Amino acid sequence: MNTKTLSTDELLARKRKAEKLQKILVKIFIFFILILMDLPIFYLIVNSFTTARITGTWNGFSFIPYQTLFNYAGNKYAQKIWNAAGNTILVALCAGGLATIVGTAGAIGTHYMKRKWLKRTFSFVNQIPVVNAEIVMAISLCILFVSMQWPRTFLTLVIGHMVLTVPFVVLSVEPKLEQMDNSLYEAALDLGATQPQAIFKVMIPDILPGIISGFLLSVTLSLDDYIVTAFTKPGQGFETISTYVEAVTKKESLPIQLRAFTTVLFIVVMLVMFAISMRLRKKEQR
Repeated sequence: MNTKTLSTDELLARKRKAEKLQKILVKIFIFFILILMDLPIFYLIVNSFTTARITGTWNGFSFIPYQTLFNYAGNKYAQKIWNAAGNTILVALCAGGLATIVGTAGAIGTHYMKRKWLKRTFSFVNQIPVVNAEIVMAISLCILFVSMQWPRTFLTLVIGHMVLTVPFVVLSVEPKLEQMDNSLYEAALDLGATQPQAIFKVMIPDILPGIISGFLLSVTLSLDDYIVTAFTKPGQGFETISTYVEAVTKKESLPIQLRAFTTVLFIVVMLVMFAISMRLRKKEQR
């Protein structure tokens, strides 16, 4: 039986071809993923410049959707959209702020736990809401509020969003605590600082990037949430953007003002992300 032994050069050539093919396949995969993600957004942006009531039809290029969105006097759709947007931002800021306080305190407490089994237990429990189905959490909160005879109010909505986002704050703060130099905190205590002073003047400034990341992540999750909101929000008259979209599309097609609003929101988010990216790049250059 004849066997052909490949030389080192031939093996290297085959390896390079395999690596080149792998890179091409990865690029193709990323390209298709980006197309699938961005094509619906692009489609929505294009349809925001027409007055056609049915999405997908074209009545000619027009700025009327944007004019009626910002000059909303007498336009019920625009008024409801801005009211829902205000409610969404208010809930996100309240829930994000409370979640940041609770999550940061929980992360600090866990970091200094002396019993490892208790620390591992807390970390495991904290990760359950992250991997658990959101519908399970929403139903659990709804049952809890009903059993406690709490009517669905703004408070129950904020609590629901806080429960949803606290674990993500903990996960954002924990790595910064691991990177922190504990000797600075201990030195502050040795020099006569009280424990609260050492925490707020030494520890918090050191882990501040993680706290800010946790706050921004919790606000983003709250802004985007629908399931927990639907189960915990007040009754008729209070809508967030997600629940308003669901409610209005049940009865009719997507309002032209809502298409314009989502386009504006997308552009604002892109500008904010670009500004943050440029600021971080300048810090790295320094």
